[in-house]
Amino acid sequence: MSSLRNHRVVIASLFLPNTAVLGESAPTTPDHVTSLPEFKAAPPSSRPQPSKAGPLKSIVEDLRSRAVTPTGTPKAENANPFSAGFPGLASAATTAVDSTQDLISSVSAAVSGSTANGARKLHQTTHGPNAQTRVQRRASRSSGTRAASRSLSKSRKDSSGFHHSQPWHVESNPHGNGGLKNAIDSVHTRLKKKIWVGTLGANTDSLKESLKRNMEWRMRDQYDSLPVWIPDSEFASCYDEFCHQVLWPCLHYAIPDAPKTKAFYESGSFKQYVAVNQRFADAIVSAYQEGDIIWVNDYHLMLLPQMLRAKLPSAPIGFFMHVAFPSSEIFRCLSVRNDLLNGVLGADLIGFQTANYARHFRQTVSRILSAEALPKGIQLDSRFVDVGVFPMGIDVQSLTAKRREPEVAEWVKSLRQRYAGMKLIVGRDKLDEIQGVRHKILAFEMFLNKYPEYQGKAVLIQVALQTTEENEIQGGVSDVVSHINSKFSTLTYQPVVFLHTQDLTFHQYLGLLTVADAFLVTSVREGMALRTHEFVECQEGRHRPLILSEFTGTYSYSGFRSCIPINPWDKRETANAIHQALTMSDAEAESRWEDLHNHVVTQSAQAFTTSFLVRCLRSNIEHMQSDSLTVAQLDLSRLIPRYKHSQSRLLLIDFEGTLWIRDPAALALRGEFDPPEDAIKALNALAEDPKNEVWLLSGLQVKGALEKVAAQAPKIGIVAENGCFIKTRPTRAAPEPTWVDMVANFNLTWKAACLEILNYFSERTPGAFIEEREASIVWRYWSGASDSPSTDRQWARRQAAEAQNHVFDSLGERYGLRIIPGQSSFLVLPNNISRSTAVGAILSPHGPMHTHAASGAANWLSADAMDLTEDTSHVDFVLAISKDEKLMRRLNDLDNAETCSTGDKGTDAKWQLKQEAVLPALLRLAETK
Repeated sequence: MSSLRNHRVVIASLFLPNTAVLGESAPTTPDHVTSLPEFKAAPPSSRPQPSKAGPLKSIVEDLRSRAVTPTGTPKAENANPFSAGFPGLASAATTAVDSTQDLISSVSAAVSGSTANGARKLHQTTHGPNAQTRVQRRASRSSGTRAASRSLSKSRKDSSGFHHSQPWHVESNPHGNGGLKNAIDSVHTRLKKKIWVGTLGANTDSLKESLKRNMEWRMRDQYDSLPVWIPDSEFASCYDEFCHQVLWPCLHYAIPDAPKTKAFYESGSFKQYVAVNQRFADAIVSAYQEGDIIWVNDYHLMLLPQMLRAKLPSAPIGFFMHVAFPSSEIFRCLSVRNDLLNGVLGADLIGFQTANYARHFRQTVSRILSAEALPKGIQLDSRFVDVGVFPMGIDVQSLTAKRREPEVAEWVKSLRQRYAGMKLIVGRDKLDEIQGVRHKILAFEMFLNKYPEYQGKAVLIQVALQTTEENEIQGGVSDVVSHINSKFSTLTYQPVVFLHTQDLTFHQYLGLLTVADAFLVTSVREGMALRTHEFVECQEGRHRPLILSEFTGTYSYSGFRSCIPINPWDKRETANAIHQALTMSDAEAESRWEDLHNHVVTQSAQAFTTSFLVRCLRSNIEHMQSDSLTVAQLDLSRLIPRYKHSQSRLLLIDFEGTLWIRDPAALALRGEFDPPEDAIKALNALAEDPKNEVWLLSGLQVKGALEKVAAQAPKIGIVAENGCFIKTRPTRAAPEPTWVDMVANFNLTWKAACLEILNYFSERTPGAFIEEREASIVWRYWSGASDSPSTDRQWARRQAAEAQNHVFDSLGERYGLRIIPGQSSFLVLPNNISRSTAVGAILSPHGPMHTHAASGAANWLSADAMDLTEDTSHVDFVLAISKDEKLMRRLNDLDNAETCSTGDKGTDAKWQLKQEAVLPALLRLAETK
């Protein structure tokens, strides 16, 4: 994190975390007191008069009415309102149904505070006569005067009639990315320089320029925010049409059917999407300072990285997709697929929530753009784009402090009194079809039918997040809620209770999570469900189970496999899962909770933020250093004096591509290998000097290849198969050199499956063939010129990318493999094996140069053994000539090391040396006495 202290982070998100609201600041309202429509108190009798009270709209109103204006209930009355009747309930089930239906179709216009992710949420539904209405997402669908537009952007607060002197204040933006804001805030003590770039979430066409400038100054000075001014109609088309009706369904595997198909494939709103992204780019470029790290967030801004790259070619740019990413078969349906992919590829680093989403992206780029997709990223013609996995988390410390506040305890007490004897299943989702709320309600109905003993004793409390009205209608929640409540409601029982996020404070939400007997997530596709993290932490002390959809990104992590997994499409399975959760023993529930808790505290918001930003900065540095022209050619006149006066030298020299240019087919297909005489002569000449320790680094196998080199150059040490085998140098203690198997304890059963995959691709790639070695496999997919633009080479590269993805996805994690790509081939070998680790083994006191056995492999493979500073204390001159960049970076940490690259790409080495100049340079050193 220290590397970020000197950098400012520019965070681009469609909505700013705070927004400007016209009017005087709203009066502060205590978290537990909220102005609400009045409901008549019940008369002091054992049977309330429901006809004299309005319908109970939410438990929050119930609790608040009891807390603020307690009813005159006799002491003898049962403490459970459901068992003795409650004044808010209607006298008939139909009335309760009408009330619920009205609730489902309404979204309050009064939103204040942040989402339930850890930040304080001050709730206020009404203001004084001088205060202006809060920023609206849209008007209430149950109100008598519906807004002219049902969209978010068109119903943003109309500011017409206000002049530049109109007072305004700042409030939390209800449309902002709360998870991202909390992640940034979690590292505020270490990440002090930042600026948010986004929109206010309110109509701005009628604002005068003087007022806009005033807002810009204050937002930037006090809130580290830079507003982007977008015309209202342009924003409406971009956000409501393209983002929500085209991109959002596609990214979540929801391809619409007719008659919306045309709108999906031929949406004209893409022009406005481009324009909005361009406005963001212009704003960021104008505010950019040298050293800034630009962090672009989510699917609303997929074109922004490429636009920024065109104006800021050297800027560190990261893009993070907060939602899911579909398979290529889904994404290819988009008519603007190429533009979106090329836009994202302008970043140095592209991050996803899960490995599956990252794999889908790599495969999509490979199949649509014909780019070379590798396990670590995308190889473009001019540069490499890193693709990584960064699971988002919550700020556990902040949440823990919040849930220990006295207001939460008060609400926990009230909720337990209100629902004494009840089993509470809690959920929190948007009311669109992606979140699967309809599936949840139907499964809950099946649960009540299958287990009738829970009728009247189990309540589903669903907290509804905001979404567009079109998506809410498509979600089809209202009808199923009406159905289940009409079927099971009584005078004292309502099975499904809906609460909108603006209907309860964050303290109340934490209280719900604390008293819940189960938390139910039935998303049909989702990224990281952070609400499950919040539930887990709120269950400290109770340890009630989590029911989680298999289609969430959260479930893909092993730590969350201790939940109760469900397929949301299977109502029976979900109903059984609810029953399992409600009847689970305390011991089993605690064991499951401990696994979930350990994952939540590890996968934290702090880890997410720091890992992404550090990786982004590192990726940019690597890309900017890719210009090999900045590295000087090896100057022997400066090297020879140090070489001459040193008493102990370590010489590390690559074989292939440095001393020898191989014919791939000669060795692999015909078994022919003749060691180059000039190279053997130079190696022997260097090894004759007693001050020199000469090591040859190679990827070739021992049998039929390097054993011949060992026979002709007996005094040198040899690293074979990139570190899988090492031939020791003869010493006084061990005059007879031996071959040490460094992978003797490794599981090599992966080779059979790998060969099967590569044989499949070899049959479909002309001229491709496989080199099977003792502990590694090479697939050579092209034998022609490496810079050939032919269609055959393009096909071969595409096949190679597909093959690498198949091998890595099916075998990589299971067997601990890594893939090293080359210009015309790629190598598959075990993790923790490389030329760099081989050098560590050579120098380590526990390595083969000292023990002549593999028993010490565990020691030299450890992280401590890779600290070469201590291991090279007996050597006063190190020279490495290689193409291995990992080895170059490792040796650069040594003060006495000279690193020289023979590659034609970017390098971290101190020197550059052409391949044809290597042998003359070695012979000149050998002649130096």
